Amino acid sequence: MLAEVRSNLRGLLVFAALTLNTIFWFVPLFLLAILKLLVPIRGFRRLLARSLMALGENWVSGNAIILGLRNGDLLDVRGIEGLNRDGWYLVLSNHQSWVDILALQSAFNRRIPFLKFFIKQELVWFPVLGIAWWALDMPFMKRYSKTYLAKNPHKKGLDLEATRAACTKFRETPTSIINFLEGTRFSAEKKAQRDSPFKNLLPPKAGGIALALSSMGSMFDHILDVTIVYPLGVTEFWGMCCGRLGRVVIDVQRRAVEDWMLQGDYVNDRVHRAAFHQWLTLVWREKDARIEEIRSE
Repeated sequence: MLAEVRSNLRGLLVFAALTLNTIFWFVPLFLLAILKLLVPIRGFRRLLARSLMALGENWVSGNAIILGLRNGDLLDVRGIEGLNRDGWYLVLSNHQSWVDILALQSAFNRRIPFLKFFIKQELVWFPVLGIAWWALDMPFMKRYSKTYLAKNPHKKGLDLEATRAACTKFRETPTSIINFLEGTRFSAEKKAQRDSPFKNLLPPKAGGIALALSSMGSMFDHILDVTIVYPLGVTEFWGMCCGRLGRVVIDVQRRAVEDWMLQGDYVNDRVHRAAFHQWLTLVWREKDARIEEIRSE
């Protein structure tokens, strides 16, 4: 009982420290973002974009120190040698916990450009963080359900076009775009609901990555295929705050951006869309096997 009280007290202190760190960096982020919005000079906006990314990296570093992710005991990061902060990367990853985001940010911070996540448009109204994500140029996506599209067929494809528009603004500044292709966190229940053919993964969704590649694929140096594994079991955010996070393996494999990925029309070309799904299925099979391999170490 006493151990649980101590654990929860630690969780409250860590959460408070994360909140204070976020507010501390939010103020200059917000001010620079407003300045960037008001001054329409292209070169000046590029300079401000880099300054905003530097503030974002400081924010991530503070979070990593608070959570103990900077000491190397928790994060086992593999395959990141030779990455370039001035490059362009498309990062693909499986998704198991909210901890994934903080672990990935810590692992890649200042090794590649600041990670940009695809975020649901509704989250722009999330207190403090929504404005911080907007200031850091996170691409917001508007998604329509199948039921909504059935009633409003004229809306079909608009969410993907919004993704394309969001990606075009990253052409001038080195950028890393990350996409959790499963669309949600993995669980046994979701695996059963989606009839997933994979043991440790949900079926991947291709639309976001296909449009990111068609919009700026020729600029990407590599596709970084990331596999996240929690060998001692998945830990959620509150458990991490309470100090119950075990080792996190982040395994990175580089994949080439192939010509066929850039030349097709994912929205209107069935053959290209089928090729993309086939390629992703192969990637996901390899990732499924890699998860098993890491767990058996």
